[in-house]
Amino acid sequence: MRGQAFLIAILTVQVLSAVFFVSDIASSYVSLWSAPLSWEMREYLEISAALGLTLGVVLGLWVLRRTLRERNLAQERLRRASGAFMTLLEERFREWGLTPAERDVALFAIKGLATPEIAALRATSEGTVKAQTNAIYRKAGVTGRSQLLSLFIEDLMRDEGTLRPPREGDQSAA
Repeated sequence: MRGQAFLIAILTVQVLSAVFFVSDIASSYVSLWSAPLSWEMREYLEISAALGLTLGVVLGLWVLRRTLRERNLAQERLRRASGAFMTLLEERFREWGLTPAERDVALFAIKGLATPEIAALRATSEGTVKAQTNAIYRKAGVTGRSQLLSLFIEDLMRDEGTLRPPREGDQSAA
């Protein structure tokens, strides 16, 4: 909240500075009469307005730098999350004992592709894809695609940062 008030104050100073310079130029162009200011007062106003605009530029650069840093951090987190998700997929596929074909089908299903699309991508029949998805659901202990996806979402949302423990008897995680 304090940072927002600071930004609003700087923006206000910048706007007032810009209004000062624009009105000064406009008044001399349109020949508006105004009461004369002492040269000291005019110098103080011009210096203050110039400092206000300069401060706005400096603040703008600072905000831009901070925004770029935050964007880069978000991109890095997304890259890590993507890598973590792929690692998680591979661990679960290995844990469930999926065949290479079932791994492909499971990945396409998790990505949201429909059975005909998966069949076309794999150059196989829809019946084969349906049989493979049923085998995947059986091995994963779920009844459908949404439950399959929810397994991975639950694993990624764990607060302690660890994956769920492997099933009893699973030797690949040991």
